[in-house]
Amino acid sequence: TYLRTKGRIKSMNQQLCELLGINYPIFQGGMAWVADASLASAVSNAGGLGIIAGGNAPKEVVKKEIKKVKVIPVVPSVALAKRMEKIGADAVIFEGMEAGGHIGKLTTMSGLPQIVDAVSIPVIAAGGIGDGRGMVAAFMLGAEAVQLGTRFLIAKECNVHPDYKQKVLKARDLDAVITCQHFGHPVRTLKNKLTAQYNQLEKQELQKEVPDLEMFEKIGQGALRKAVVDGDMDYGSVMA
Repeated sequence: TYLRTKGRIKSMNQQLCELLGINYPIFQGGMAWVADASLASAVSNAGGLGIIAGGNAPKEVVKKEIKKVKVIPVVPSVALAKRMEKIGADAVIFEGMEAGGHIGKLTTMSGLPQIVDAVSIPVIAAGGIGDGRGMVAAFMLGAEAVQLGTRFLIAKECNVHPDYKQKVLKARDLDAVITCQHFGHPVRTLKNKLTAQYNQLEKQELQKEVPDLEMFEKIGQGALRKAVVDGDMDYGSVMA
């Protein structure tokens, strides 16, 4: 597939694949508590780019690792993509609000072409992409690769709790909801008792002149680990 970009024709996926030494323009999402060496190595061995999440690692360890590799940050907006390019990022991952977990304001398909037009470095698309149709759509909008997170949750090499995998597999179109849209950082997860708590708390705090933001932190503390490690599908944060 070829794309005319800024006056030249180039192979759409070749540049990024050559940069990273991968066979397929598919990134595995860096999911906290999920993306460990087992999953990352399986994806890499299959020709994609496996990623080990550093979200729960000490900062000294993460900083040391960053110095060893090329840097490809996740961005939610045009402004941040341009800033990352300016300070030397090799590429950027644009993640739209269809993604599981913490999300921004732009949708994948509306934000992607804007970011592709705004920077000259490769752009990887993420958020709501789960099959070949989503990949093709992202490539047509200018992405040179795609990053998938939820799709890899159900892989046999993924060490999340079996109940987490089953909840993802059984989920229907309206089972994913967004919490904390008015307070803190919005998060997309599957419906359960935790999301009901968040929704009730949001309604309650919206009536106050000074909302108690610490309450949101309190009920969400350790919730992702509860889902991934303990298999708590009631009060765990089932990001998907």
